[in-house]
Amino acid sequence: MSRLLVCPPDHYQIAYEINPWMDVKKGADLTVARVQWTAMMAVLEKNCGATLERIEPVAGLPDMVFTANAGILAGRTVVLSQFRYPERRPEEAPFERWFQEHGYQVKRLPTGLYFEGAGDMLGVRDVWFGGYLQRSDIRAYRYVGEFLGREILPLELVDPRFYHLDTCFCMLSGGEVVWYPGAFDRYGQAAIMDRIPAAKRIAVPEEEAVRFACNEVCIGKHVVIPEGNPSTMERLEKLGYATHAVGLSEFIKSGGAAKCLTLALD
Repeated sequence: MSRLLVCPPDHYQIAYEINPWMDVKKGADLTVARVQWTAMMAVLEKNCGATLERIEPVAGLPDMVFTANAGILAGRTVVLSQFRYPERRPEEAPFERWFQEHGYQVKRLPTGLYFEGAGDMLGVRDVWFGGYLQRSDIRAYRYVGEFLGREILPLELVDPRFYHLDTCFCMLSGGEVVWYPGAFDRYGQAAIMDRIPAAKRIAVPEEEAVRFACNEVCIGKHVVIPEGNPSTMERLEKLGYATHAVGLSEFIKSGGAAKCLTLALD
C-alpha cells in the first residue's frame, strides 16, 4: 500500500443515516474535518512515504471521501463497488470514470449483487477475507474472486457498529492481523484463527475497537491509526511498527477512519 487513492472532504457532511454512527442532528464539523484530513495526508506522504492520487470530490456525494469503498484492485483490474444503500450509489459513476481514465480495466458485478470494495475485502499475499451480511453479499465474492484471481474467505459481520470488514479487521505488512473478535460470528472467528497463527493475531479491546483501532493504514513498517488507542499502538510498536496517531473524530461520526479514507492502488 504505497499508492493510495484519496478524495478531499470538500463536500463531506452527515446528510443521512445508514449506520449506527451517523446522526444527522449532531452532524460533523467540516472545518475540523478538513484539518484532520489534511493532517492525515501529510503523515501518509511525509512520514510513511506514500504516493497519493486524488479524485475530484463531487457535490452531493458526502461519503465519496471514503475511497476505500470505491472498489478493490489487483494489478490493473478493479472490481467496482455496487452499494447497498441508494444514498451512496451515485458515487459509482465518478469512481468508474476515474479508473477508466487512469488505464484500469473495470469489472462490474451482476445487477442486484452488493459489494462495497476494500471496505469489505482485505488481504495480503495468498490470504484474502471478505466481510458480508451488512453491506456486501456473500455471493459477490464468487465473482470478485474470479475477476481478480483470488481465493476469498467470507466472514460474517454480526455487530451493526462494525458494518464493514475494515472497521474491525486489518492485515499488516508482516502478516499480522489486528481485529475485534466480537464483530464476527463463531465461524468467522474460527476461520480467522485457523488461517492466522496465534502469534500474529492482535485482538483489540472493545473500548478501542469503537475508537476504530482496527481501521488502520499500514505502509511497510508504518501504521497510521486513529488517536485514542494506546494499547493497540503499544502492541504494534513491540512488533517493530512505527505508529502514527491521527485525530479523525469528525469522520468517526460517519463510521469511518484512517483506512476508510484511502484505497490501495498497488
